[in-house]
Amino acid sequence: MKNAYDIIKRPVITEQSMEGVADKKYVFMVDLEADKTEIKAAVEEIFGVKVAKVNTVRMQGKVKRTGAYPAGRRAAYKKAVVTLTPDSKTIEFFEGMV
Repeated sequence: MKNAYDIIKRPVITEQSMEGVADKKYVFMVDLEADKTEIKAAVEEIFGVKVAKVNTVRMQGKVKRTGAYPAGRRAAYKKAVVTLTPDSKTIEFFEGMV
């Protein structure tokens, strides 16, 4: 079985993801093979909060050029939007960023 820290890789800190913090929506980059129940359990274990729902999306890597010939590709990743219950506490990690 995977560790909770293997499932949740890192938070996604963008302007759009920070707007959701007021509604208790947090965005994380997660493992490609993780499903919604594993993500929910990992967030509840790591941060000690109650999760209402989890939405996931797989993002394909962009094709990038490093010069004329060798075209490369960024890695594909999966991100999860985690919505907390109204009675749950907030995640302190995101408090100073809004």
